Amino acid sequence: MQGKELMALADGVRRASRWQDAVRLLLLIDASAKPVSGDLPAPAAAVGVVRTQVRLQKLDFWLRYPDYLAFELMNEYEAHPDDSGLLDLAEEILGSEEPDLRRFPMLRHRFGAFEELDEALAPLVEKGLISKTQILGANRVAEHVYFLLQRGREVAGDLTGEAPALEWYVTRTKQLVALVDGLGGTQLKNRQYLLKDYADTVIGRHIAPITDQARERLARLRAGSPAALPAADEETS
Repeated sequence: MQGKELMALADGVRRASRWQDAVRLLLLIDASAKPVSGDLPAPAAAVGVVRTQVRLQKLDFWLRYPDYLAFELMNEYEAHPDDSGLLDLAEEILGSEEPDLRRFPMLRHRFGAFEELDEALAPLVEKGLISKTQILGANRVAEHVYFLLQRGREVAGDLTGEAPALEWYVTRTKQLVALVDGLGGTQLKNRQYLLKDYADTVIGRHIAPITDQARERLARLRAGSPAALPAADEETS
């Protein structure tokens, strides 16, 4: 993981560098990896596994769009109003510059937010931090599987010592995984489609931020007048 490339600005779209993408995904895989089950052809050095590309993509979306994460926190708060920590965290996100500083836009594809992962994961594979494989179905790939290797866990744990600014990613990935623990990729995809702004994004276009909308909703919740969740279109694919 030598050298930190600066993010590039292309066509007015803020983009992460290859280094930034690799580090973010390593920390996300480290936070979300589950114990390896016996039915998987895991490498000997595997210490955890993330199953399905869809789940990894959807987690990455919320990490790259803090305002959407805050909106999801408010959804959970309305479902569990006794957990004030959910609203506090949403307020922490929306009361800062995080929605702008941490946002790296993703394109809307047929199944929602999507970005090819191979280029970002390649440095992690090359350096023996992760391993990935595919489970084949009858006619196509049935599942993408990402193994966290022992060296990857060690590097993830050492990163904040080398670059303290990365502590934000460590904290947010853990909070994000705790929020959606136990949910599979399809469930996460369906939850993201509940927001009309997301569902209505034209395929092939970047998903727009919802920071102002999220802050308005937070203000209503703090005032004790929760707003209804905007409805999505029936099309969810």
